[in-house]
Amino acid sequence: MTPSHEARAVHDAAISIDLHADTPKFMSRGYDVRKRHSPPWPISNFGGHVDLPRMREGGLAAQFFGMWTFPLPQRGCARDVHRQLDALEAAAAEVPDQLKLATRAEEVRAAHAAGARVGLRGIEGGHALEGKLEELEKFARRGVRYLGLLHFSANQLGYPQKGYGRDDSQGLTSFGCEVVDACSQFGVLVDLAHVNRRGFFDAVARKPGPLLVSHTGVLGAHVHWRNIDDEQIRAVADSGGVVGIIFAPAFVGGHLESVVDHLLHVIQVAGEEAVAIGSDWDGFVRPCQGLAHAGELPNLTEALLRRGLLPEAVHRLLGGNVLRVLESFPPAGA
Repeated sequence: MTPSHEARAVHDAAISIDLHADTPKFMSRGYDVRKRHSPPWPISNFGGHVDLPRMREGGLAAQFFGMWTFPLPQRGCARDVHRQLDALEAAAAEVPDQLKLATRAEEVRAAHAAGARVGLRGIEGGHALEGKLEELEKFARRGVRYLGLLHFSANQLGYPQKGYGRDDSQGLTSFGCEVVDACSQFGVLVDLAHVNRRGFFDAVARKPGPLLVSHTGVLGAHVHWRNIDDEQIRAVADSGGVVGIIFAPAFVGGHLESVVDHLLHVIQVAGEEAVAIGSDWDGFVRPCQGLAHAGELPNLTEALLRRGLLPEAVHRLLGGNVLRVLESFPPAGA
C-alpha cells in the first residue's frame, strides 16, 4: 500500500503523536530502538513494531511509550518501570540528535522542527506504584506524563474491564481516588484505558484535568468488551481530553478501514478535538494490516482523506489534539 502524493503531503505537515506503544519493555531487555527491525511471523504479531528508522519513515513525530509490568508479585513493579525509563533515557543519550525526551508540547514542536523523534512517557497499570503515592511523585519527576490506573488485573486502585479480580460492582478504591487526585498535583494525566466502567466514572467525577483513554476501540463501531461507549467518549471530551483508537483488529473488528470507523465514530459523538491515535504497537497484540508498524502510519492518513476528513481534521487527529492536552495540563513545576 503506497499513499498518494496528496496524502503524504498532508501527513508530513502534521505532528503525529501515538498515545501508546509498549516498546520500553523490550528495550529494557536489549531491543535497540535505533535500528530497523523486521521480525518474522509470528513474532511480528506481538512486537518489533516501533523503532527510530520506521518512525522517520512513517512521519511519526512522537511516541508515548507505555511502561508496563507483570502485576504479580507486585513487589518489584516500580523497579521494573524505572528500568524501562532508564532504557529509554539511555537510548536518547546515545543518539541525542535523533531521539529527544519531552514532557511539554513546546518540546515536541522544537524536536520536530529539528528533525528528531520524541519519546514521551506513560505507565500502564497503577500496580506499578506498589501502593505508595510517593512512587507517583518519583515517576512524575522522571517525566512520566500519564498513569493508566488499571491493566489486566485488579490492583490497589480499582478493577479492570476484564481480567484477574474483575468486579463490575466495584469502582475505584479509596487509594485509587487518592491517586487520581495526586495526579493533578504532580502534573500526571489520568489514563482510563482498561478500567471498568464504574471506576471510569469515579475518576471522571473527581475532575483531575483532561482525561485520556490512551488505546481503545469504541462500542459504537464494534461491540467488544474492551471498547468504551458513547457516554464514556463524551465524558472524556467534556474533560478536555482525548480518546486514542487502537490498531488491533481484535478490538476494532477488522482492518485499517475499521480503525477509521472507530476514529470517525468518536468525531461523530464528541467532535474533532476528542480523537487521537493509540496504536498499542509492541503490546503483544497483532496490529491490523496496513498499520503493522510505525512506518505504515501514512496509510491511515490516506484512508481518512478518502473517507472525507479534511486535512485540518486529520492534523488534529494525528497529533494536534494531544499537543493541546499537553499544553493545557503541563507537568508540575513547568
